This record gives sequence, C-alpha cells and structure tokens, in this order.
Amino acid sequence: MKTLFSRPILATLAAASLVTSSAALADVDLSKSKVSAVSKQMNVPTEGVFRKFAAQIKFDPTNAAQGGAQVSIDIASFDLGDKMYNEQVAGKDWFDARTYPQATFVSSAITPAGGNKYNVTGKLTIKGKTATVTLPVEMTQNGATQTFDGVLPISRSTFNVGTGEWKDTSVVADDVQIKFHIVATK
Repeated sequence: MKTLFSRPILATLAAASLVTSSAALADVDLSKSKVSAVSKQMNVPTEGVFRKFAAQIKFDPTNAAQGGAQVSIDIASFDLGDKMYNEQVAGKDWFDARTYPQATFVSSAITPAGGNKYNVTGKLTIKGKTATVTLPVEMTQNGATQTFDGVLPISRSTFNVGTGEWKDTSVVADDVQIKFHIVATK
C-alpha cells in the first residue's frame, strides 16, 4: 500500500483492519483516488481536495457485512487552489490542522442497499469531534479492481469547523458534501 503517513498511523490502521473480515486487504491506488469537500460560500459551490490520505479496504460483495474500511486524511493537505485560502482553512478558525492533523473514518458495519450500493456506518472524527455517520457507497468492479464512490453530507458545525466570525453560516453554509472516489485492487 502506498502511504504518506508515519508508521504509528499505519500500525493503528492495520490493527483496526484485523477486527474486520478475512476478506483480502485491497491495495488502494492513491494516484487514482480522491477525497474532497464541497461547501457553499455566498451560495457559490467551492471544492477543496485533500492531497494526502491513506485508506485500507477489505470488501467482498458476496459477504459485505464482513468488510471494513479505514481512512485517515492529512488535514493540512486541504487544497482550495490558493495558498492564502489554504493557510486560512488550515488555521485555528477552520480545521486547526496543527492541533488536529488528521480526520479519520473507521467503519463498524456495511449493509447492502440494492444492486451495487451499500450503506457503510462508522465513526467520523474531524477536529477532535466524533460522530456516527452512514455513508452511501456505490461499488463497481472491473476484474480485480474495485471502485468505491459516494457523497457524505455533513454539518460543519457538528465538527466545530468554522469558529469565531466563521461560525455564522450566512456566508459559508453549514452543509458540506464529502465526496470520495477510491480505487483499490485485490
């Protein structure tokens, strides 16, 4: 697995993956995968991309309940396409990347939702706040390659993202869409 994180983070992710199934651990292709967040500023959609993340996935569509996923995102890698904005968003009022360098998702259950769709429930932690979320995932398989796509709507205020003058949701909306496209090979 390609990674951009230190050994302790990988050890934690590896230990968490042992709790999941006997399904084969997939090799996530970070060069083909993407995690982003879309919010609205003054009602205009703005998308930022997380340039560094690690993911581990175990999934067999014939035994979805035994699968699992762990994702760790380097918060400081959030890129809005402008250095000044990137620094502002990494700062204390937004992500506070120095204090909370990572966001994580660890699944606890996967249930079929019809066809190639699944609901993945787990713990999402951003800026030290943890919430149980269920994200809809569409999985496509082409040979040994599995692609997982989805959009998770969250409320930034749930995770205390945007404090001080930015707590007001009239300029930057409270609703955020976390979009992901993960490509993995068994």
